[in-house]
Amino acid sequence: MDVAIVPLTPDRWADFEDLFGKQGACYGCWCTHFRLPPATRRDNDRARNKDHIRARIEAGPPPGLLAYQDGRAVGWMQIGPRADIPEWNNPGRASSPLDAAEAVDPAVWAISCFFLRASARGKGLTHRMVEGGIAYARAEGARVLEACPMDQSKGSRSIGLFVGSTRVFAKAGFATATVRKAGRPLMRLTLQAEAPRV
Repeated sequence: MDVAIVPLTPDRWADFEDLFGKQGACYGCWCTHFRLPPATRRDNDRARNKDHIRARIEAGPPPGLLAYQDGRAVGWMQIGPRADIPEWNNPGRASSPLDAAEAVDPAVWAISCFFLRASARGKGLTHRMVEGGIAYARAEGARVLEACPMDQSKGSRSIGLFVGSTRVFAKAGFATATVRKAGRPLMRLTLQAEAPRV
């Protein structure tokens, strides 16, 4: 696919809104699943979720990347510091950090969600977006980039793959750091060596 991958800045809101559609992607989530505590998610509706993510986008920095093809947004990938997605860090989650301090370390980043337009699926777009995400995270000073994808099988439903596929991250050079839940490895890619302590 011939695509351009760029940060989601406030001026691109209309493109993001068009990509997510009236339903707000994944049953009205608007990519707030790892941002809001469960009680808030239960009380929210898709309109409140939409307001939440719009406010986050407007506040900056970009909470993720959009992929464009022929001038239209066809894919979204949530990427940024772990601290920006607090629910991803909860103890007991397959995605919780190896070291609790990494949950607030601005140099430890995560790719936590994807959403692709139906017409763009099955064409290698997630591979391209992960490649773009690696370059973006490195340029923004990230030391480590993590993901907690799922092992894809014939029985995998596409909706469950919002976390990405293990094979996509493995192909991009990520290695399994730990497995806390069957089929959901925490994968890790070191982007820069840690600065020596003085």
